[in-house]
Amino acid sequence: MNENDMDASTMAQMARAADTGAERPVKPALWLGWRKRCPQCGTGHMMQSYLKVRDHCPVCNEELSHHRADDGPAYLTILVVGHLMVPFFHFGFTIFRPEPMVLFSVLAILSVALGLYLLPRFKGLMVGVQWAKRMHGFAPDRELARQDM
Repeated sequence: MNENDMDASTMAQMARAADTGAERPVKPALWLGWRKRCPQCGTGHMMQSYLKVRDHCPVCNEELSHHRADDGPAYLTILVVGHLMVPFFHFGFTIFRPEPMVLFSVLAILSVALGLYLLPRFKGLMVGVQWAKRMHGFAPDRELARQDM
């Protein structure tokens, strides 16, 4: 059986069985998290709804409930949106000189739209980093550690 004949769940099971506990590659996990995909198989959807992460991947059954994103995605969203909107505010005000309410309305709509776009992607990104770094229960021996307690 070659790699092209295997489906995503079979490849994920083989990867999980061969998991030695070494650090997983971070860049693919970041990219898959940004795309809101499972960091293990890359095909399953990570999000159940807008910001709710699934307990398990629907394709490879990788447990995703260990994530601890907390306020990180919101902080990153505010940081990025704020840094992107300040130049728009500056150039919009100095070059075009619109009415203050027009400038406020346009920038408020842009800020909300960009924030709504980035927030779930930053959450997926943080889950991908935690998965790659084996943080918060994403280690391969988590079942054995639970039985020992």
